[in-house]
Amino acid sequence: MIVLSVPDMTCGHCKASVEAALAPLATQVVVDLAKGQVTVEGSDDPARVLYALEGVGFPARVIG
Repeated sequence: MIVLSVPDMTCGHCKASVEAALAPLATQVVVDLAKGQVTVEGSDDPARVLYALEGVGFPARVIG
């Protein structure tokens, strides 16, 4: 499990963009807009996850 801080997410469109970007890399993606966090299950490569998010305009950092 990878937990990310993604502070630029603010709306449902942001959530959908993040989920779509990470879907090919994970078995489950949980977006918490209130906390500005994304939990990714099924991926063991944080660098690929971070790269995918940057590609859709959401810089992130690993927090757990």
